[in-house]
Amino acid sequence: MTKWTKFPFAGDYNFDAESVKKKWTRLHAGDLEPLPKDPQLLQAWAHFHNGEFYKSMSLGLDMGLAGLNVANKAVCIYATYLEKQEATRQSLFSEVAERAETQIIEQPDNINAYYLRAYALGRYSQGISVAKALAQGLGTKVKNDLEHVIREKPTHPDAHIALGSFHAEVIDKVGELIGAMAYGAHKNTGLTLFQQALKFNMESAFGMVEYAHAMLMLEGDAVVSEATRLYQLAARANPIDAMERLDVELAKAELED
Repeated sequence: MTKWTKFPFAGDYNFDAESVKKKWTRLHAGDLEPLPKDPQLLQAWAHFHNGEFYKSMSLGLDMGLAGLNVANKAVCIYATYLEKQEATRQSLFSEVAERAETQIIEQPDNINAYYLRAYALGRYSQGISVAKALAQGLGTKVKNDLEHVIREKPTHPDAHIALGSFHAEVIDKVGELIGAMAYGAHKNTGLTLFQQALKFNMESAFGMVEYAHAMLMLEGDAVVSEATRLYQLAARANPIDAMERLDVELAKAELED
């Protein structure tokens, strides 16, 4: 397997199974993942929150079905923020989507299996071009999965963020009219989803960064100051773990551009 790029702030986070358990609600404010009882699964999450994404994936996969959410999330975050090779990134997202597909058959009530399949397919779609992904029907799959998550868990912040991004990406690529008619994408719906997400999880640097990005896609120069404000808020956020740190660093990078 291709060697994974190391988390650039290794050592800044030192979670173990016990500390992950104590801070679970804050750590999982975005995805509402249920607190596991299995110490091994908690350890896999500890690796994730420390930025040891390969270890997290490996331990999660070793656990079979029970470890798929942590394994798939570790791969998604690694591929999004750290993997430098486009082909490897696309392969990783594809693998997550395939694993989540099987997982959903076995665990139809596992909400984050749907969320992670949608996340992986959404990022994969960005890699092949959103227009091409829409032509392949991937956009409909992403939208359906995220809408399912929100129906089942109406306060799932990260699903709101991802669905908001879907609406923005589609409109950006095909326009408001075709976006609405062909894919059910609407500008106001997308922006409202981001606003709801940030009400549910006010500390989400991920939400702020994605909202700013979507605003710029949908409304351009008219919202530069508001988007900049969101990037500034995200850049000043206090990240509790490696994943949040990556979003904070991304916000800082956006401000420097």
